Amino acid sequence: MSPSHQLPKNYDIEEVERRWQSAWRDEDNYFDPGSSKPRFIIDTPPPYPTGNFHIGNALNWCYIDFIARYRRMRGYNVMFPQGWDCHGLPTEVKVEETYGITKNDVPREKFREMCRDLTIGNIEKMRTTMRRLGFSTDWSHEYITMLPEYYRKTQASFLQMLKAGDIYQSEHPVNFCTRCETAIAFAEVNYAPRTTKLNYFDFDGIEIATTRPELLAACVAVAVHPDDERYRGMKGKKLAVPLFGHRVPVIEDVAVDPGFGSGAVMICTFGDKTDVYWWKQHDLELRKAIDRQGIMTATAAPYAGMTSEACREAILRDMEDAGILRRQEELEQRVGTCWRCKTPIEILSERQWFVRVHQDEILDAARKISWTPEHMFSRMENWANSMEWDWCISRQRIFATPIPVWFCTACGEAVVPAEEDLPIDPTVDKPKSPCPRCGGSDFTGEKDVLDTWMDSSISVLHVTGWDGTGKPPLFPAQIRPQGHDIIRTWAFYTILRAKALVGGHPWDEILVNGMVLGEDGFKMSKSRSNIIAPEEIVGQYGADALRQWGAGGAATGSDIMFNWNDVVAASRFQTKLWNIFRFVMGHLEKGADAGAPVTELTDRWLLVRLSETVAEVTAAMEGYQFDRALRAIREFAWNTLADDYIEIAKGRLYADDGSRESACSALRTTMDVLCRLLAPIIPHFAEECYHNLAGRSVHKEAWPDFSYADDEARRHGDLLVKTVAELRRYKHDKGMALNAPLGHVMIYAPEPVDDAGDAGRALNADARWSTGTPRLEEVMSGVEFNMAVIGPALRKQARGFMQAVEALPPELLKSPPATVTVDGEEIPVPADSFTPKVAYRVAGEEVDVLTLGDVVVTIGHTS
Repeated sequence: MSPSHQLPKNYDIEEVERRWQSAWRDEDNYFDPGSSKPRFIIDTPPPYPTGNFHIGNALNWCYIDFIARYRRMRGYNVMFPQGWDCHGLPTEVKVEETYGITKNDVPREKFREMCRDLTIGNIEKMRTTMRRLGFSTDWSHEYITMLPEYYRKTQASFLQMLKAGDIYQSEHPVNFCTRCETAIAFAEVNYAPRTTKLNYFDFDGIEIATTRPELLAACVAVAVHPDDERYRGMKGKKLAVPLFGHRVPVIEDVAVDPGFGSGAVMICTFGDKTDVYWWKQHDLELRKAIDRQGIMTATAAPYAGMTSEACREAILRDMEDAGILRRQEELEQRVGTCWRCKTPIEILSERQWFVRVHQDEILDAARKISWTPEHMFSRMENWANSMEWDWCISRQRIFATPIPVWFCTACGEAVVPAEEDLPIDPTVDKPKSPCPRCGGSDFTGEKDVLDTWMDSSISVLHVTGWDGTGKPPLFPAQIRPQGHDIIRTWAFYTILRAKALVGGHPWDEILVNGMVLGEDGFKMSKSRSNIIAPEEIVGQYGADALRQWGAGGAATGSDIMFNWNDVVAASRFQTKLWNIFRFVMGHLEKGADAGAPVTELTDRWLLVRLSETVAEVTAAMEGYQFDRALRAIREFAWNTLADDYIEIAKGRLYADDGSRESACSALRTTMDVLCRLLAPIIPHFAEECYHNLAGRSVHKEAWPDFSYADDEARRHGDLLVKTVAELRRYKHDKGMALNAPLGHVMIYAPEPVDDAGDAGRALNADARWSTGTPRLEEVMSGVEFNMAVIGPALRKQARGFMQAVEALPPELLKSPPATVTVDGEEIPVPADSFTPKVAYRVAGEEVDVLTLGDVVVTIGHTS
């Protein structure tokens, strides 16, 4: 225990946090595979290594660290791993931006090397930020998806699902980003509002309205509603496509909206998902008018070679010249865009690899998981039920896990490696055996790579010990913490893959956090200039203040607005706690008996309140209600301990009698428990205080199992606190200093209360408790007039009226007469015109009286 004179007056955030971060050992946070403790494995999100551990990451990792630290204190063998989801578009795009190239400008392996180098540097930057935020990560279970030991497992999972029939290759319409030149899954399509033009034109005698005239070359049919009288008898008729001349049939479909445009719709391959549906339903022709770069193909001649945007403008000009463009209207619509580069997507028919989506199996597994908050399950359910296509997992990129497949040049047979030969890159490596179908030895490696979600969706298998076969020894994990924005991707894909590969649900629980909004109320983004970096917050107020903001800013699952005022308030709370701690330590160092019993009322009341706080915080932490936990701690520390207990017991702490030992013992217990409650949320501050208090690390202590029941202390202590608060307010209202002598105070309560003199010392009064009721003598001491009533009602007679009232005997002041005589004239007494002043005496001494429920307090006017 450190004497308080050795504790600095001001809490130096930077020095304390840096010192403890240097002292803490990574090994203390390692998962112990040989431990007999119950395990608690966290399937931690592996972020993209952008180099920027942004504030949204910080919020999520705060939640994870609260859980990890709390579970360790509860006796669990915790695994808090850290992964890095390296592959995919973000890294490739950054390399292209950094070097001013595209992926096609350098050799394939050189581009991969550039991506790897960028990723390694970014990971190191993000590790530094994570350590500065005080996260108790298990770095022995760090994984990096671009390393062979990890993506070997991704390839193994591909081969197993391919063998089981859950992965297949097929020509099928897919969402395609022409900027990134790759297919993307539906979950990666974002939607943005856009104002466009709805163009009405003559389509061989039928008016058609379209927003995509550039797809006219890809038109394969015109659809009308079967009940639309305007097109009665048109079914099966062939129409000539304007400007291009090929003929297409008129079909009927109930999905056509007769109220939109002209009620006749051209079906193109492909404008949207509805086109795909109609194309399948009616077995229509496939015409490819746009290629992977967004350039018009030979099918669109004479517009071939144009961008789709240039083609649109050219076709509209040619329609106008031909006299078939009738009119244009502005139209608000939501356009699907690439999640990464925001380019509007095209739907192209391409040969791709797909994972079969079995909605019922996925939802059955999802229902076995406990969702916090519960309503987040509906997002998963809605997404699963809306899936119309299987998951497209192939990407036309470079920096990603290679698809482990070759194709025989002679017969086209797909050939895969043995799992023991993984990992492989089919563009570099060759099969070890000839083609099993024709015996050929010439092969072409698959150039497409896997969607990065194929890597991250096996994170839970990896951290639970999967070696690529069978069920992992530690499966399932206990919890998956993640944002609600990736429910339809990471959560959905992980449940799908766990079910397909090992036949079970991946975690016992999933904890879904919200997004961080800027101070303007909008999602943080560079375009809005509302981004706050965690480093900026930590540099000014420290990691613990940011962690408090994360804990207290919102209920789990709700979006949280970043507000500097919240961080400032968090810092002030730590200052308040430090002042409390220094005060307590100053008294504990004065030879207090560490084992002294807690005997006095105020001290027992403090422990009752402490016990209630422990129960509240424990329940909140169990339910991942970190805002509730922090609120309970703050209310106890600031209100109960500082404002109530210390202010009341302070005088006894300075006294030199046995009752002081009781107070010191209660305070020692309180600070010990409070440090433990704070440890998961503000670990540096809790460590600093606990080390000074107990000489050891709070993070190696158990979560407080503190229970103290004393109903009498609770009742009497509440009464004491309320009474002292009211008497302090009485002093304030009288203009007295809080330490001014108050004189003789009698507190009449239903039960006898022994406060060991605490009330008297706190109030600087001769305060005594008594049962029963005081013998109060009521004395009229004057009259208080209401001039707002008297002035308007009596005008010139007001002064005479007041003199007449003052002359009334006491009994008539209490029960006023209907009239009084003013200058010989009887005038009515206006309602509410005066109030008698009543004074009280007890045994001849004048006193003030306060009534607090069933408690009466008398305050003598003389000391």
